[in-house]
Amino acid sequence: MKEIFDQLSADCSRLTTKRYSTSFSFGIYMLGKDLRLPVHAIYGFVRLADEIVDTFHHYDKKFLLDKFKHDTFEAINLGISLNPILNSFQKVVNQYKIDHDLIVLFLKSMEMDLSETKYTAELYNEYILGSAEVVGLMCLKVFTNGSNADYERLKPYAMKLGSAFQKVNFLRDVKADHQGLKRNYFPNVNLAAFCDTQKQQIETEIEQEFAAALSGIKLLPASSRNGVYLTYIYYKKLFGKIKRLSAEKIMTERIRISNTRKVGLMFDSIIRNKLNVI
Repeated sequence: MKEIFDQLSADCSRLTTKRYSTSFSFGIYMLGKDLRLPVHAIYGFVRLADEIVDTFHHYDKKFLLDKFKHDTFEAINLGISLNPILNSFQKVVNQYKIDHDLIVLFLKSMEMDLSETKYTAELYNEYILGSAEVVGLMCLKVFTNGSNADYERLKPYAMKLGSAFQKVNFLRDVKADHQGLKRNYFPNVNLAAFCDTQKQQIETEIEQEFAAALSGIKLLPASSRNGVYLTYIYYKKLFGKIKRLSAEKIMTERIRISNTRKVGLMFDSIIRNKLNVI
């Protein structure tokens, strides 16, 4: 029965999330039960595309990404794929009527990672829109479960949260991106001479986006609020660690939050949600 394959596909997406991100795994666990598998499916899809451009160095990345794009839309149109991650994703896209333009924008940002790009402010915003903001919108489609009014009302907040997360990732991964992948997403910044003033300017943008996003998190349905808030807390804590370090320091090491600390933050977020003090 196809139900068995669909369950296997969902399990693959869940395992992919667990293997690659404890932060998102914990956050998804805090979602309502019916929302977990759909969000795992979105994360699995995003992760697979990201791996193509970030780690498959001894293969033809462009060919693989082009094939992945073709296979994605073929899966959506057919309602099935032999790739379990894509099979899981197509089911969510079709069930929740996720706009195909969001998928196109995401894959366009992944294509931008295939070559060295000198990022202007315009390209920087375009990359963040495709790589992060639209992922938040895909999840929001699941959270609002077909309510266009709720989706449109919460859309700006979801985009701000996705943007904040991505910019924190840029700072966290700045050493690996610059030295390993020869990437620099920040416009008008020379990472070879990255300074505290430039770092603080980026941090100011992130703080403003986090503040706007929190207003939207408070408006989410109860079924999704806890999980999104927990992921927000994880990123805020990571951001706090990054802020306390100099630009020179983050160019030499990758900053992270320990799993033990994440568990503590999870219990704290549960209490805050119960007391309605987020």
